[in-house]
Amino acid sequence: MKQPTHKRAAFLALLLSAAALAQGADTNKRLITIQGGARGDLRNGPLTFSGNPVKATVSTLQIQASQAIMAAPSGTPLIEAKGKRTANFTGNVQVVRGRLSASGSALAYSEVTGQGVLSGGPSATFVPENKEDGDKVSINASQMSLDVDNNISTSTGNVSLTNGNQTGKADKLIFDEDKELAQLTGNPSLTRAAKGNQKELTITGQEVRALTKTKTLYVSGGVKLVQGTQTTTGSAVYYDDRKNVAYVVGNAVSVDSKSKVTVRAPASGYLEQRTDLARVRALNSAYRIPVEQFKLSGEK
Repeated sequence: MKQPTHKRAAFLALLLSAAALAQGADTNKRLITIQGGARGDLRNGPLTFSGNPVKATVSTLQIQASQAIMAAPSGTPLIEAKGKRTANFTGNVQVVRGRLSASGSALAYSEVTGQGVLSGGPSATFVPENKEDGDKVSINASQMSLDVDNNISTSTGNVSLTNGNQTGKADKLIFDEDKELAQLTGNPSLTRAAKGNQKELTITGQEVRALTKTKTLYVSGGVKLVQGTQTTTGSAVYYDDRKNVAYVVGNAVSVDSKSKVTVRAPASGYLEQRTDLARVRALNSAYRIPVEQFKLSGEK
């Protein structure tokens, strides 16, 4: 039986209202508030804020800087431009979100995109929730973008990530604060510093994903592990730094240039490399890398 027309219309109106509220919530999340006295055209803008320091808030981001300029799109009065405004911060910019602290010489924020882009030698530090959770994460790059719609930052250009004895380098880094997960792309590499009897280990591939809390890695796409005279290659590798073991899958081969020993995984197997013992063995069974653990928030 069909619903009466007026009931269907009321239901449709309810859905549209809910959608509008949801859209409004997203828009409101991106609105920025800047504290302090402002100079300029209050109606049309731009407005210049100065202080010691200027403070601003947008979603969960807390911003401080020497100066801020808020502007509206050309032809739109500032008082009517909520959700379309820009805010440019300069001079000793500091940004805090939860356990992440970032800094740079300038920050450009857009309410339209919900992105705050740090430039001028930006750097960031992410601290563990508890001391026993491991080391802090330090990030340096040419540019760093903070998304206010989620707890994810994107760094580009000469990216460097340091997490204890691990150092990652790449052209691009996406860091998921909720999952404590780093994704490095663009000529990525990860180096584990020498420790005790363990020689330095370098892992390269097309993509590096690192869980910074558990110190585990998933590297895919033509991977190569180099440690001392030992070079191991394959399609992908799962590495557990705390257990000092790497599992290499997909046509995995390990060659020691000094001893001339070659270890090759069987077609249905994989290589297990103990980085603390400089030992590689072939195992004739399937190994499944836990790739689900290495997905970013919202990634399918």
